[in-house]
Amino acid sequence: MDWEALRLSGRLALATMLVLLVLGTPIAYWLAFSPRRWKVLVEAVVALPLVLPPTVLGFYMLLAMGPHSPFGRVYQAVAGSRLPFSFQGLVVASVCYSLPFAVQPMVVGFSGVDRRTIEAAWVLGGRKLRTFYRVIAPLSLPAIGTAAILVFAHTLGEFGVVLMVGGNIPGRTRTVSISIYDQVQSLNYAAAGRTALLLLGVSFVVLVGTYALGRQVRVGWPARS
Repeated sequence: MDWEALRLSGRLALATMLVLLVLGTPIAYWLAFSPRRWKVLVEAVVALPLVLPPTVLGFYMLLAMGPHSPFGRVYQAVAGSRLPFSFQGLVVASVCYSLPFAVQPMVVGFSGVDRRTIEAAWVLGGRKLRTFYRVIAPLSLPAIGTAAILVFAHTLGEFGVVLMVGGNIPGRTRTVSISIYDQVQSLNYAAAGRTALLLLGVSFVVLVGTYALGRQVRVGWPARS
């Protein structure tokens, strides 16, 4: 069992989950309540990682974070290091790759809050931010929990994106999925089987927790009236 790769994958999944809870919540709120017709373009961009091959997304992420890109040059000037083939680069790539798994459940949860309850909070003097924290977020906790669990599990099993952006550096960018691939390539099927069985168990527990949290929360866009 490659415990070092397991720990790194756990750190990556936790970091990605926390970042997406912060970044994904305002995006989900805007998609749930914005009357803009062109928000369908934002919906498509958010959902793009669901249909885009991971290697394609990883390739473009590698170009975007490279030293010849504006973002890569700015990061290198500020941090003194490069994003590609680093843990920080894996976090950035994982955030982009798992974005729909965070945003879509929260959009469904926020949209499911009774509009009359929200309007009543506004009538009583609650500002939009206060209404979100005092009304919408508490009523959407199952959806937020579902988003967190899905992001964590999805990041834990990433392969194509992390391989393209991070490579295979032991203790630095070698995640558990890459470790399984290496074990299979070296014909060490016993070790690969043990690690794969562990991930299978984690995935099953995640699915049970997801359905237990909110049976009415479905991963998908809310129907438009």
